Order: sequence, then structure tokens, then C-alpha cells
Amino acid sequence: MNTTSIHELFAHNRVWAAQMERERPGFFTSLIKQQTPKFMWIGCSDSRVPANQITGLEPGEVFVHRNVANLVVHSDLNALSAIQYAVDVLKVEHVMVVGHYGCGGVMAAMRGTRVGLADNWIRHIQNVRDRHRTLLEALPEAKRADALVDLNVIEQVVNVCVSTVMMDAWARGQKVSIHGWAFGVHDGLLQDLHMTVSSTESIEPLYRAAVEGVIAAYR
Repeated sequence: MNTTSIHELFAHNRVWAAQMERERPGFFTSLIKQQTPKFMWIGCSDSRVPANQITGLEPGEVFVHRNVANLVVHSDLNALSAIQYAVDVLKVEHVMVVGHYGCGGVMAAMRGTRVGLADNWIRHIQNVRDRHRTLLEALPEAKRADALVDLNVIEQVVNVCVSTVMMDAWARGQKVSIHGWAFGVHDGLLQDLHMTVSSTESIEPLYRAAVEGVIAAYR
């Protein structure tokens, strides 16, 4: 049954907290300790895509940043600050950029649908669409939105990689890998888009191969 009242959230919280403490004594005491995650998740704000549940990770094991359509924009100090904290302070070893099929932001960008203030944010996805327009138009129309989801993830991985945070981290020899994944809301499965970058030098060849892989998968 769907929750319809704000008061139900508090009731659910108390039931959950009691159940966790009953089934796993000391669970919350362990959360007091400093978080030491090895993973950062950059995902969509969509309520159907919860990072911990999808990956089976516990609270404290994944550092999460979410926004509409999992974008990493160079002027977005919110996203860049989260990445910097994860890499420089928490010393994460893996940053996953995760899109999802059926993404409302990607669909709006694909169709040119106006949604309001978010149009300015979605413009970044339209830039991805326009960059790959020839490739997308060569695909069956029914597959273009899913292909754009994948292409958007690949482009955002590049944006993470060329940020000053990552360039500095790799320059000092820190071992951090950036991964591009897509989540299927329809089946609950993560897809590896074969865009895993661990150095500045590998960005370009991996980018070309990943884009070609997307087109081959949907052709």
C-alpha cells in the first residue's frame, strides 16, 4: 500500500528502527563511526533508483549524489563539491555515474518537451542528443531514448574525469576509477556501459569504444 500521509513516514521510521535494532543489535551504534565508503554513486533523483538497495550496500558504504538525469556540469558546485569530498576526504576508490532507462529528464530532452525551470538543466542532455544526433537518427525510433540514456552516462563520466578534482587526484597517483552504468527499472539490473576510466590518458579511447558499443547494441 502506498504511503499517503506525512505522519505515516514517522510511523514507518519507528517500525524500521525497532526492527533493525531487534534483528541487528548495535546497528545504529556502528553508524556513529566515521563513514569510510569505497564507492560514490552519482545518480538520478528518480525515486525508483535507490543506490543502496540496488547495489546491496549498507548505509555508510556508498556516498551518494543525485540530481535530475545524473548530470555532472562543470559549473555545478554542488556536484563538484560532493565529488571533491568523496575523492579527497573519504578516499573513495570507485565513482559510479548511473543513469536509468525511462528517465523523465532524458525523455524530455529527446522529445523537446517543456517541463518548466528544469528545461535549463535538461538543456545539458539536449547537448548530448545534438552531439550524437546522426548516430541516434540511424537507430530505430523506439530505441533512441534508451540509447540516449547510455550516451548521457558516457558523457557524464567524461565530465567527471576532466574535472579538476579527478585530474589532480590522478596526477598525485591516487587510485580512483570512474564507471558508467545504466539501471533497468523494468528488470532491476545494472548494465555496464564499458566506460571505466582510471587515468586521464585512457579517456579518449575508452570514450570512442563506449559510444560505438552503444550504437552497436541498439542498431
